[in-house]
Amino acid sequence: MGNISTLAKKFAIRVLFERTKKKYSQERLAELAGIGRSTLTQIEAQASSPTLDVVEKLANALGFEPYELLIFKNLEI
Repeated sequence: MGNISTLAKKFAIRVLFERTKKKYSQERLAELAGIGRSTLTQIEAQASSPTLDVVEKLANALGFEPYELLIFKNLEI
């Protein structure tokens, strides 16, 4: 795993959780968000931190406001 912050790690877990809950493949979520699949793969693998633009794109694609993806209550982290 890359040398990323705890916040980025929690965000990665949250994105993976929400993506699987919606039954989206990585390819589908990346397409909906307008980002590369490899970017999403790196985020979920906790290998890189997303930019704020990517946080916003992922949130919109998953049906959230960006700040909502930074709420980690009730998640096994």
